[in-house]
Amino acid sequence: MEKRNLLIYRIVTGLFSLLVLIGVSQYFFNHEMVKEMFTNLHFPTYLIYPMGIAKLIGVIVIWFSKSNRLKEWAYAAFVLNLLLAISAHLNVHDNEYFASSIVLILILASYFFYRKLETK
Repeated sequence: MEKRNLLIYRIVTGLFSLLVLIGVSQYFFNHEMVKEMFTNLHFPTYLIYPMGIAKLIGVIVIWFSKSNRLKEWAYAAFVLNLLLAISAHLNVHDNEYFASSIVLILILASYFFYRKLETK
């Protein structure tokens, strides 16, 4: 049972991480497109680079940190970020909230299995 939980944790966390890292790469390598998206969502564009760095650090923390408290904060930050992203897309009626919803489901599944493995 524990091996199954670990496998599921690694798969959903890997998928989550992959999607976040693809997004972060866009922040740095396709800045003009992301800038336009942020503008459409009424977000300040000066947040692009700090958010990209924060997301990168968050993924590193989730995978490599030995501190449970730090991991909890990383998970919480991602959930908050994704809820705000979904809300922003819904507010501007651009129907682009689907990707954020999928990533939110993945991070929630990752957290669920992380907690299951921690309470063994």
